[in-house]
Amino acid sequence: MEIKGLVAATVMLAAASVAAQQSELAPVRVILVGDSTVAEKNGWGPGFCAGLAPQVACVNAAKNGRSSGSYRAEGSWASVMKELKSGNGFSATYVLIQFGHNDQPGKPGRSTDLASEFPINMRGYVKDVKAAGGKPVLITPLTRRIFQNGRLKNDLAPWGEATRKVAGEEGIPILDLNSDSVAAVQKVGPVEANTLAMAPPPPAVLASAGSGNSLPVPKGGPAPVFDYTHLGEKGSAFFGRMVANELVEAVPDLRPYIKP
Repeated sequence: MEIKGLVAATVMLAAASVAAQQSELAPVRVILVGDSTVAEKNGWGPGFCAGLAPQVACVNAAKNGRSSGSYRAEGSWASVMKELKSGNGFSATYVLIQFGHNDQPGKPGRSTDLASEFPINMRGYVKDVKAAGGKPVLITPLTRRIFQNGRLKNDLAPWGEATRKVAGEEGIPILDLNSDSVAAVQKVGPVEANTLAMAPPPPAVLASAGSGNSLPVPKGGPAPVFDYTHLGEKGSAFFGRMVANELVEAVPDLRPYIKP
């Protein structure tokens, strides 16, 4: 058999083996909790869910504009807890939680204090999930894609650090999406990073990206609009796969449930 044919046959056998293993998996559930960078239509959630085996019920409960405080205050967390406590025959339920973007200062009705409120909120989610028999996993916030002189500005680093600290104190898995997304976006640079957005950048933004700088983008206009925070289909697939890879490392029990 020619080498090309042998390689193709090997790949087919490996894929068949993975499919056979997945067909024997017990059903599990993954619930995503967070803000717009996780949510349907503009976050990494859809790309992540697409990479899971059929035996995984992936529930995206993230909502645009929410913080670690407002998500609970408005009753969204109560709905997640109701879903979690229902069981529905799953062998396990993992709740992946990411906040930070709307916890920052300047978000009326949503901002939380980084020292006295945000960690308490995140710890509260963890304890609730544990008490309900679920498996909490914390995620540090996805980076924004704003460059200055060729360097990415990571203004979410303090919220990432606070999230890591809570995970360590509670002894639960942590997915360091902030650090990994910062490294990835810095590597591809501002021009390629702009292709991860919901819409193409305006001409002036595109030109400025070539010089290593991200111009402010006017808000409003017909949807979808370009910005440095939200994700289009390409961005969702890119960062969704990143989260899946992090999850495999942090929670080895889920490795068979992640598509290769």
